[in-house]
Amino acid sequence: MKKISFLLLTVLFMGKLFAQDDTLPAYKRFPNIPPFTLIGLDSANVTRDDIPKHKKVLLMYFSPECEHCQHQTQDILGAMKGFKDIEIVMMTYQPYEEMVDFYKKFELVRYPNIKIGRDSKFFFPPFYRMQSLPYLALYDKKGNLITTFEGNRKPDKLLKAFDNKLD
Repeated sequence: MKKISFLLLTVLFMGKLFAQDDTLPAYKRFPNIPPFTLIGLDSANVTRDDIPKHKKVLLMYFSPECEHCQHQTQDILGAMKGFKDIEIVMMTYQPYEEMVDFYKKFELVRYPNIKIGRDSKFFFPPFYRMQSLPYLALYDKKGNLITTFEGNRKPDKLLKAFDNKLD
């Protein structure tokens, strides 16, 4: 009877462990830059492989018409000196034309470290369990997750998060 009780408790305990793992968001279970495909400008795909190796990465999910997203973009561009060695990948689910208008409005062509694309498969919101925009995910030079933020963050807070992570 003791063996059966022990076996039953062990099975229940193991089941509980695995069940908890499934409740974690995917980005916590897989804390590396996720494989993705975005529809970029001129319909060329933007993928994880387009991110230069050994660079810090900022993934920013946004909506072109979101005022908070526009302010976040302005803040980052205003502090671009600090972000010059960080690869920034901006993505949206909104229509392609709105993304292109956003790209032109903020003159993102001036920043070679910024890539932009449309998340046509709606991959990122469930992967990160996003609740609000802009959504920011920071990764170190090895592609490991540092932290995530929902809503606007001052550029100095973002840069400090990158700097506090030892690569």
